[in-house]
Amino acid sequence: MQVEWERDPGRRRQTVASVPSQGFAGKVSGARRGLRACVTAAGLTCLALSVVVDAGYRPSGSEVASTSGAAVLTAASGVPPLAAGAAPAPRRVPSVPVPRVRAQAAIILDPVTGETLWERNSREVRPIASITKVMTVLLFLEQQPDLSREVVISRRDVYRASTTYLRRGERVTLRDLVHLALMASDNAAARALARVSPWGTTRFIGRMNAKAAELGLQQTRFTDPSGLDEGNVSSAYEVSRLIAEVSERPQVSQIMRKRSYQIRTSRRARTIRSTNKLLGTRVDVMAGKTGYIDLAGYCLAALVQLDDERSVSIVVLGARSNAGRFAEARRLVDWLSTQASVLLTSAAE
Repeated sequence: MQVEWERDPGRRRQTVASVPSQGFAGKVSGARRGLRACVTAAGLTCLALSVVVDAGYRPSGSEVASTSGAAVLTAASGVPPLAAGAAPAPRRVPSVPVPRVRAQAAIILDPVTGETLWERNSREVRPIASITKVMTVLLFLEQQPDLSREVVISRRDVYRASTTYLRRGERVTLRDLVHLALMASDNAAARALARVSPWGTTRFIGRMNAKAAELGLQQTRFTDPSGLDEGNVSSAYEVSRLIAEVSERPQVSQIMRKRSYQIRTSRRARTIRSTNKLLGTRVDVMAGKTGYIDLAGYCLAALVQLDDERSVSIVVLGARSNAGRFAEARRLVDWLSTQASVLLTSAAE
């Protein structure tokens, strides 16, 4: 038990003054009364001091620091000793400011522990646009195709494809199609991969959904291989798990880390560039994919490595602009690196 003792500023000292008209007996009586008062005051002082020493001094307001509204003792004031049998106070973990993110949904996931380090609407099911192509390429490469094989681009591949480097009738290798789908987010390339797969387009989409179920992605559904259809949906949480999964497949993650690549069709050669603008920045990207359609907004999924070599999945869905999704992803990396390292330490323990 702590006892706070402070002097009473209104208390006056008791003094003995001489009285001119008193006799000898009166003087003795007054002296005795003064002596008793001094002894009593001395006794009270000793008692108070012993209580303070036993219980520990309670610092004044200037010796108390406040962190996130909780008062803690400063190093200068010391920590009062615990009374016998008292349980130690729980260790206070400093609160962490919330990162400034305007996206509709976002998450930071530790893929090793599966722990969510920060999230906003991470379980909300939303369109994921071209992040769909991550599953398209993952499933296609699992069949171990001959990537040097050439295929002909069909009219259906390029019809209303929105974003594509390809033209109808061009011959292109499967390797180039995979690079186009992952780096340039080429819709015709993703369609061609599904079409020339062992199952054809319709059954390929069914296999995409089966693969999602196999990975435990219960909120994830696919309706086309490119992501143009708004029926391709998932949540930020499940997308973070998907990007962590493909980062462990070198055949996929190595392509995702390339900033540029040269494709060659039967008619021409072109240099394509990645849509992931985190590449080449101070953020160490191990895998990543962008996506955009009107209903989904600007989306980004990435696995990044921090300064201590631990990796986290960062997903931003429904950002307001192309530049905004990358700015918010960088903001989450900075927040995690500088202000929330305690969260990673806790997860590692």
